[in-house]
Amino acid sequence: MAGGSDLDALEAALDHRFEDRPLLELALTHASCDSGFSYERLEFLGDRVLGLVAARMLLDRFPDENEGEIGRRFAALVNAGSLARIGARLGLARHIRAAPGVTNEAIVADVVEALIAAIYRDGGFAAAEAFVRRVWRPLIETASKPPRDPKTALQEWAQAEARGLPSYHDVGREGPDHAPSFTVEVRVYREEPVRATGTSKRGAERAAAALMLETLGLEHDG
Repeated sequence: MAGGSDLDALEAALDHRFEDRPLLELALTHASCDSGFSYERLEFLGDRVLGLVAARMLLDRFPDENEGEIGRRFAALVNAGSLARIGARLGLARHIRAAPGVTNEAIVADVVEALIAAIYRDGGFAAAEAFVRRVWRPLIETASKPPRDPKTALQEWAQAEARGLPSYHDVGREGPDHAPSFTVEVRVYREEPVRATGTSKRGAERAAAALMLETLGLEHDG
């Protein structure tokens, strides 16, 4: 378990001092520790708190955009990649309790959501909202236009070029159940297939689509 000084440093990064320190420790504990408890229930709650605050922030910041545009912004804000980048900025990896070699970007992303829930349960909604607003505001302010998911961008290009719909094919799965790695191949008519890996099938598909777009020399927001 992380020592007191390490948790003090994490609390400083979170800008929240926990009254219930075991709640913070729980948010950092992965199921691979075999401790009988993990952050999974907190992650479930944190996902909902994040969604509510992020949606409100976007509606306030972009009052003239329609639901579809706000939806694309929302998806980009709360996806695993954004969560993992925030977790890296907070230095979470060194605080996570997990079996050796298990911690990856997907787990870091999960812990970010668990920490949001821990702050909510420890300090109430106002504390959780303040954390989300502080950490997510730069992501909102730097996105000048609604992003496009790589899979959406590739599909739109393929249809515009009369290439039909891209198809995604599972190639392989490696690693233990608590830290899997998926490989997916994307195929587009008249183009060489490309493969990419991810910690989930969806993530691998997004990565493959992004790689195909790069191969085609096209921009994307993946």
